[in-house]
Amino acid sequence: FLFIKMSAMSESQDTRIPVTILTGFLGSGKTTLLNHILDDQTHGMRFAIIENEFGDVGVDEKILSEKSDEEVIEVMNGCICCTVRGDLVVALKKLHKKIEKFDAVIIETTGLADPAPVAQTFFVDDDIQSMYVLDGIITVVDAKHIMARLDDEKPEGVENEAEEQVAFADRILVNKTDLASTIELDNIEKRLRKLNPMAAFYRCTQSKVEPKNLIGIKAFSLSRVTEMDPEFLDTEGEHEHDPSVSSIAFKFDGYLNMHKLSELISDIIQNMGANLYRYKGVLNVAGMSEKFVFQGVGMLFSGNFEGTWSQGEKRECRFVFIGKDINKKTLTDGFTACKCDDKLRFQLGDSVQANGPKGWTPGKIIKLWDEGNPYRIELQDEQGTNVWAPVDVDSFVKLP
Repeated sequence: FLFIKMSAMSESQDTRIPVTILTGFLGSGKTTLLNHILDDQTHGMRFAIIENEFGDVGVDEKILSEKSDEEVIEVMNGCICCTVRGDLVVALKKLHKKIEKFDAVIIETTGLADPAPVAQTFFVDDDIQSMYVLDGIITVVDAKHIMARLDDEKPEGVENEAEEQVAFADRILVNKTDLASTIELDNIEKRLRKLNPMAAFYRCTQSKVEPKNLIGIKAFSLSRVTEMDPEFLDTEGEHEHDPSVSSIAFKFDGYLNMHKLSELISDIIQNMGANLYRYKGVLNVAGMSEKFVFQGVGMLFSGNFEGTWSQGEKRECRFVFIGKDINKKTLTDGFTACKCDDKLRFQLGDSVQANGPKGWTPGKIIKLWDEGNPYRIELQDEQGTNVWAPVDVDSFVKLP
């Protein structure tokens, strides 16, 4: 019945909403690609976005392009390919009621998702099949780390998610090419083509690929997939994750001190980086009007202030770390120790003692919350030196 139903409908008659599945291992650049698609002015399309987080605190919806006014539904707390598949069906049916607001759907999976069960949803659920058509599966791979992920040893019965993501792709983006040599890139592509000789390949940095090559491509082929995986339409199959891989997600109100935060991030990268597959967060730093957005893979970290807090938006901190054998208590305690109050002990114009370049020196508070620092102090020396007090404690600034 499935194949008769599909063949009876020509492309010109098909009014179903096209869906793109965006997948790739943790930290490959999926959200960056999604932002490029949303910001692009050439396709003229409106998208509904379904976001999936491995942990129970969402981060990606906080760093999606502020230029977009897309309909965003987030499916959290679990992997979309197994524990929250039912939520995906509910989300798709809910979206269809707002069909006039968008032209296509993009599903960004967690980096630990096998795309096959997600794709399966569009062929085994009659309601979903009548509403949507799977346009293509886009897989983003990280040129710096993909070979290591493909070589990961998994417990018996556990699939290698990176392999599955490559095998089921219609388009493969070899991202972060600036972090690999030409010879390395050639070897990567050669290995990926062994897993999937049919996909179109694109090499890129910052996930920059023309959306016209990724959206509206009518690339997904059920016959190719069932030939590769005869059990693709078997809904009884179970997807098992590596039990040594876990996530910690944390969310709290209030502010973080930038100086303490910098020290914490440096310590995390140095001591835990080798076991971290992915980490990202949006933080509310005291004294700053912009969000501090950070993300990283292993020892590679990037963080910047970007995007102002909207009027009425709750200023909170949220982050997620995913890795192998990670110490949840260390991370939670570390971020908690960075919390601070935006209320300060001293006021503008107060005379203080500042721990400056030459030790304790008299000074005057000339600015509050300057670039994330509680105080900017002008020292009473010959040069009128300006210094920051990075933390509002006596070891940096005190009463005369």
